[in-house]
Amino acid sequence: MIDTHLITTSKNLLAFSGGVDSTALFFLLLKQNIPFDICIVNYHQREQSELEIIYAKELALQYNKRCFIEDYNSNKFSEKDARDFRYQVFTSIIKEYNYQSLITAHQLNDKLEWFLMQLSKGAGLSELISLQEVEKRENFTLYRPLLNISKEELLAYLQVNNLQYFIDESNTNTKYKRNFFRKEFSDNFVHLYKEGLIKSFHYLDKDIKSLIIDFKKFEFEKLTIFTFDSSDENIIIRAIDKELKKRGILISQKTREEILIQKSIIISHKIAIEITQNHVWIAPLIKISMDKKFKEKCREAKIPKYIRPYIYTISIDNKLPNSIINFEK
Repeated sequence: MIDTHLITTSKNLLAFSGGVDSTALFFLLLKQNIPFDICIVNYHQREQSELEIIYAKELALQYNKRCFIEDYNSNKFSEKDARDFRYQVFTSIIKEYNYQSLITAHQLNDKLEWFLMQLSKGAGLSELISLQEVEKRENFTLYRPLLNISKEELLAYLQVNNLQYFIDESNTNTKYKRNFFRKEFSDNFVHLYKEGLIKSFHYLDKDIKSLIIDFKKFEFEKLTIFTFDSSDENIIIRAIDKELKKRGILISQKTREEILIQKSIIISHKIAIEITQNHVWIAPLIKISMDKKFKEKCREAKIPKYIRPYIYTISIDNKLPNSIINFEK
C-alpha cells in the first residue's frame, strides 16, 4: 500500500494515536521492515485516551519499539494549540534521540480536507497542496506515506487483518472546522472520485515544482539569507514560507501579508525576518547587548538590526564573520 522506496532514513519516529490511520501505518511499516519507534500524546480530553496509551505501550512491547508518551495538560484546548504542542514534542524527541525523520499518518482524505479548508480562506497554490509526501524540516525529514490511500482503504485493511484500533468520538464533532469539512465534503468526495483526485493532486504537485524560481541562498549556522534578482513579492514570500516551515513554523495568509508590508518583523516571538532591497534575512530572535565596534561593522555591512544580535552570539571574539560580509561574492 505504501511505496517502500519513499522512506530512506533508518532511524524514524512514528506519530501514533491508536486511531485508524496511525494504527494501519504502524502495521504497514512493520510489514515492509521499515524501522521506527512511536510517540503518542495524551490530551486527557476523553476517558478512552488512557486505553489508547495502554495500546501504544502494548504494541511497542510486542514489536520491540521504543514508545514515547507525552501529556498535554493545558486547561485550554484548541486544535491549533494541540497541533503546536504535538509538533513541539516530536521535534524535541527527534533532537534529543537523534531521529532522522518523523512519519505521520496523513492520508488522502486529510489532503483533501486541508485543500478545502485553505480554499475557503483564500489561499494560493502553495498552501492548497502543502501536504507533501516528503518535506525537509530543519533537523529532520517529514514523511507522509499514506497520501494516496483513502481512509476507507485503511479501515478495510485493519478489519480484514483483525487489527485493533480506536475511534476518536471527538472527530465527529463539527464544531471543529476540520470535522465539518470531513463530514460535509471530503469523505464522500474521496469515496466517489478517489482515482481522479489522486491524479489531480499529482498534476498540481508537478505544476508547483515547475513554477519554482531559483534564487541564491546563503546559510551560516541558523542564519539564512536569500538573494533575489526579482522583486516579485510572491516569490519572496514563498521562500520565507518554505524556510519557516523547515523551522517548524506555519504562518497564515494574514501573517504573510504583514511580513511583506512591515519588511522587518518578529514571528512567533522567536524568528526575526528582515526584507531589504535584494535580500531576505531570517535568524533566531536574540536579545543581547552588543559591542559598539561590532554594531558599526554590521551597519557598514548593511546587516539589518534584528539579525545583528544572533550574528553577535555566533561570532568569534566579536568579529563579524567574513563569510557573512562577503556572501554575495
